[in-house]
Amino acid sequence: MDALSRLLVLYPLRTALDVRCHFGAPWVLDQPATAPGTAPYHLIVRGSATLDFGGQRGMPLQAGDIVVFPHGGAHVLSLGDADHASPLRELPGEHLLREVRNGGDGPATDILCGEFHFGAESGGGQGLLATLPPLLVVRTAGQSDAAGLRNLIAMLQSEAEAPRAGSGAIVGQLASALFALLIRAWMEQAMSVPGLFAVLAERRLQAALHGMLAQPERPWDLEQLAALCHMSRATFARLFKQAAGATPADVLAQLRMAQAARLLDQGKLAAGDVAEAVGYQSEAAFNRAFKRQYGVGPGAWRKRGHH
Repeated sequence: MDALSRLLVLYPLRTALDVRCHFGAPWVLDQPATAPGTAPYHLIVRGSATLDFGGQRGMPLQAGDIVVFPHGGAHVLSLGDADHASPLRELPGEHLLREVRNGGDGPATDILCGEFHFGAESGGGQGLLATLPPLLVVRTAGQSDAAGLRNLIAMLQSEAEAPRAGSGAIVGQLASALFALLIRAWMEQAMSVPGLFAVLAERRLQAALHGMLAQPERPWDLEQLAALCHMSRATFARLFKQAAGATPADVLAQLRMAQAARLLDQGKLAAGDVAEAVGYQSEAAFNRAFKRQYGVGPGAWRKRGHH
């Protein structure tokens, strides 16, 4: 398994695709902030829109663009004169996705909206989620390296617009693959990426991250990780800190705790066995490290029924 796949497995999420919007300009879609651990996203499947987010105003979006808000920030999508936008209304009746429309008669825009819900291992904003920027924009139109993502969006659009037998299950399965494809496309398109993704993007460091992910129980030290990357200790430590914004030891501890949380949730191993599986010879040291990361000890974590 490649490093990105291992990383995504460590931080489970649930994908919901639940709203289909069909708007005629002018229109405004005003989205409030979401709870920690919930990242809303929008797929522009037809037409165009503009995005207001943070200090950015009027960012143009076109068909094939995807915007994700990993930290759940409030944002506004719109097209045309907002002062003359007609109110949005949800269509009554049974639909595969909730359908929201307006009364505008200008250029049409279709948007599929949903949310990524990160599991407890993400700590409601820790781990993988915290390493992402407040806004991800991925463009698929004319991007040869985004063909898979573009095809997935087309399939989602087809099932949402003309549901048939099994469409609910198909949309659910396709949406589950969306985050991985988004992250891969974002890493390929972005000028720079932060945190763990920066280590993944830096080919010279990939072997070290893969080693930590594949064998978190090993007593990795700086010399061993540097050797995997065919570098001196000093060069490796400098490049790693520059890319990740953290030391290799810090990243290893983070990955070990995420793996420990997954094992505790699965409920098959005692806390002492989980400690050993992620590289701690002392259960007491493991308990302290886990509590530092998640605010509760392994026993309390398991009793709270995190899933």
